[in-house]
Amino acid sequence: MSFLTFGIMALSAYSFCYYQNNKLQITRFNLGLETNDNIRVLQLSDLHSKEFGKYNSKLLEVILNEKPDIVVATGDLIDSNMKRIDNIVYFLATVNSSIPVFYIPGNNEMRCKKLNEIIHKLKVNNISVLDNEIKTIKIKSTIVNILGLVEKRVDDGELFYEKVKSKYESDKSIYLLNRLEKMNGVKLLLSHYPENYEANEDISYSKYKFDIMFSGHAHGGQFILPCIGGLFAPGQGIFPKYYSGVYGKENKLVVSRGLGNSGFPLRLFNRPNIVVADILRK
Repeated sequence: MSFLTFGIMALSAYSFCYYQNNKLQITRFNLGLETNDNIRVLQLSDLHSKEFGKYNSKLLEVILNEKPDIVVATGDLIDSNMKRIDNIVYFLATVNSSIPVFYIPGNNEMRCKKLNEIIHKLKVNNISVLDNEIKTIKIKSTIVNILGLVEKRVDDGELFYEKVKSKYESDKSIYLLNRLEKMNGVKLLLSHYPENYEANEDISYSKYKFDIMFSGHAHGGQFILPCIGGLFAPGQGIFPKYYSGVYGKENKLVVSRGLGNSGFPLRLFNRPNIVVADILRK
């Protein structure tokens, strides 16, 4: 193999990987509900302190062009390495100045040494940080209830672990889910972990009455293989069930593939993902 041929192959491989990890892709879903209005929800997840343009200017442009009614941020927007904390807060604050942002921490924020600083900076910029609470808002003429669950990890691993919840955390989630069920209007659930949609007898959010659960964490399975799907997701292991798209029959689970990387630095056939969910009036 000549040096020129090798150089062309190496450049082609680099260009392909760069495209796969930096070219934003919008995934669109239409979900019909009994509402007064059509509502557009844009989901951001698992940015991991990555920037698309300075201060995420390219990402901001895409968000504003979509004209969502609200933005839901489902965790790991700031990586546990604590890089670019102020830049990410500035980006979210800029989005929030035009479109209301509802934010829950993910596992990376929860184990970050500056968690309290991050939450404080977000709240100072009027971003709604939902720490196991329900926020009720009105979009056009429709009441929308948003439950944000903050689920703490108790393990030290990043790739292989068994997620365990204490009885207190389980009871708290159950109390909030039962409360959400009784509320009038659209019911949205923000949970970083898609595996909790149908995990086990104690933790199975799908048995509660809500409309849509938004999650991330799975990174789209990291590699998406043709005819197979996502390869690996933390909390689900090999060939995860919930890695990208819409799941469920009545109460839906929407899983974002996320925007950045943490731990393993490469995506394949799994470009950085923005979710746009249009809730359409039936």
